[in-house]
Amino acid sequence: MIVERADLEASLARLRAEVEDPRAGIHGPGSAAWHLQRDAAIFFGGGRAALLQLAHPFVAYAIAQHSRTRDDVVGRFRRTFDNVFAMSFGDLDHAFTAARRVHNIHVRISGTIDEDAGAFPAGTRYQANHVESLLWVHATLIDTVVLVHEALRGQLPATLKEAYYRDSWAFARLFGIPDHALPPTWGAFRAYVDRMVTSSTLTVTRPAREMAGFLFGGAVGGVAERVTAGLLPPAIRQQFGFGWTTSDRLAFRAALAAARGAVALTPAGARDLPAYRDARRRLRGLPPSRWSQWLEQRLFALAGRTAGR
Repeated sequence: MIVERADLEASLARLRAEVEDPRAGIHGPGSAAWHLQRDAAIFFGGGRAALLQLAHPFVAYAIAQHSRTRDDVVGRFRRTFDNVFAMSFGDLDHAFTAARRVHNIHVRISGTIDEDAGAFPAGTRYQANHVESLLWVHATLIDTVVLVHEALRGQLPATLKEAYYRDSWAFARLFGIPDHALPPTWGAFRAYVDRMVTSSTLTVTRPAREMAGFLFGGAVGGVAERVTAGLLPPAIRQQFGFGWTTSDRLAFRAALAAARGAVALTPAGARDLPAYRDARRRLRGLPPSRWSQWLEQRLFALAGRTAGR
């Protein structure tokens, strides 16, 4: 199924009818989504989410054939997260504007896979607004947020994970993903992710391997690559060709221990994402802060230092 513009608008209309306070956007204070997604530590799993997405041939070929990421790493990172943050933390109008912007970009993205790739023979056509690939991209974000929190802080309560997953349905609707395509519970969602990871649908293609090499080709890319390899499911790590020797495992454990220490020593408020800070200020009638703008620029610059140029 392809998400057409009419499908998106119908999805947005349903979402608008369910939102209690448009100023707060699709989630708002007190939601499990804001509670888990406010923390900048979730970027610890950014490489994992990206490679899980690239493991889907539709995603890898769409980026390889239509994206200029290699020419503008920081700009691409900024544009992506401007849209994601507007959807997650913006007011409802800004969330809907971002949703329509992303949909319009996706409408122009289609092409052909030129190699046999697991479940997809050479010549298979892809479209960016294909429900199954949209669902997988959505799933990698939700799954990675939970995994990173548990890796850095320990097991999350089952009730919190269930609440967070239910919140994620609103985010899915911003892409026009129909409710019937979403697993009904957190347990069903985890089963879906596990099935995808072991299925032939996720097959690392030539463009995916090339993009992975580029993503970790910068000054701090080696560290990011070890962290990402450690967080990936073993089957996907192996397909990308990451080594996993004793020294690799020790390096990952050292990075994980350092990250846990930093999280433990840093006050929660100091780890808040700029978009979350500004959302809370907006609800108090205040403008965005200069500190948030500065911190956001530093996060985008870090992306440039991680990836190759």
